[in-house]
Amino acid sequence: MRFTLVLAAALSAATGAAAQPAGKLLLDSRLRYEAVEQAGFAREAEALTWRNRIGFETAEKHGLRGLIEVEDVRRLGLEHHNITIASGASVNGRTQYPAISDPETTELNRAQISWKANDHLAMTLGRQRVVIDDQRFVGSTTWRQDDVSYDGFKADVTMGKVTGVYAYLAHVNRSQGTKADVDLDTHAFNLGYAFSNAAKLQAFAYLEDFSNAPVSSNQTYGAKLSGRAKLDETTLAYNATFANQTDYRGNTAPFDLNYYGGDLTVAHGIWAGRVSYEVLEGDGARGFITPLASNHGYQGWADAFSAVGGAKTFVDGIEDLNFQVGLKPRFKSALVSNPVFMARYHDFDAVRTGADIAHEWNAEAGFAITPKLNFSFQYADFQTSLVRLPGTAAPPASRTKYFVILEYKL
Repeated sequence: MRFTLVLAAALSAATGAAAQPAGKLLLDSRLRYEAVEQAGFAREAEALTWRNRIGFETAEKHGLRGLIEVEDVRRLGLEHHNITIASGASVNGRTQYPAISDPETTELNRAQISWKANDHLAMTLGRQRVVIDDQRFVGSTTWRQDDVSYDGFKADVTMGKVTGVYAYLAHVNRSQGTKADVDLDTHAFNLGYAFSNAAKLQAFAYLEDFSNAPVSSNQTYGAKLSGRAKLDETTLAYNATFANQTDYRGNTAPFDLNYYGGDLTVAHGIWAGRVSYEVLEGDGARGFITPLASNHGYQGWADAFSAVGGAKTFVDGIEDLNFQVGLKPRFKSALVSNPVFMARYHDFDAVRTGADIAHEWNAEAGFAITPKLNFSFQYADFQTSLVRLPGTAAPPASRTKYFVILEYKL
């Protein structure tokens, strides 16, 4: 099934490109240095990697578009880091170092054909990025050098104030190379109704069957209320989400866990602030999981809670209260423009026991060198609590990460 979907889309994209020469070249190049200091390791991990993606998207004809894209990741310099996949196994044997999971790989990143039937219906078939809502449950993270894409089918429906998304996913091409890829039999549904800009209600269901990674299988049902409003020069935005997750198709022992969270963002001029609160329950044996989400943006950039299966989770559950402030000065010179600064603080507690797990600081500074070339420096510092309550699971190890990124997008 997976091979058929990808092959059909690739052939359709190639045929469309030949018949309709007009189109768009796709080019993305990212050079990144990453360093990790982690408790329990005598050595610091370092990696300098270069990711390049090149592709072509045809012009639209009778509502049809074809797209094909190849991705390549190369290591520059010595391999002073471990590379792990979602199962937790090392693929390069460098277990004396902390993990920086950016393996060398060359692969077909996207091969899809899309059809816009009318203003109300659009469909995509083949290897593609799948982004549903804010990617909290299903997304195509681009944080690691190897992009995440899916083999499957996706339909988007818009009817006035009603929006809907359905996706069938047969395979996920994970960010740790082809050895980490997983076969799926997954259905994703998201239905929304916008009462106004200030209130949009969504209901969702994600039925995720991981054929060769059963620990990640789950069925998740939930609802979300979100909106934004403008008061003079100040913009307010909020969201509140609840979801229930249980075992699916007998792939795991029975479990029943909840997720709830919300955030409030206030933006005024060059300043923006956000307070966010999330709870991912845990029963002592497993925690609430989001294995297909864009997880790097949640529970801290140090990715300390990353676990087997690719999700961020903790067996005692995670209560995450975090505060963020951002600044975008109106500055432009001959050398740089559009600077951005951000700082965020996370406080993590265990849901089941109430124990203090850890805290984390994140920070970012970046700017544009040209309209297509950007530089950024990012920092993450996760520190485990020194006090552990009896009966509480051991928290992840303390770690500090640094990222220096230079990225060009055509």
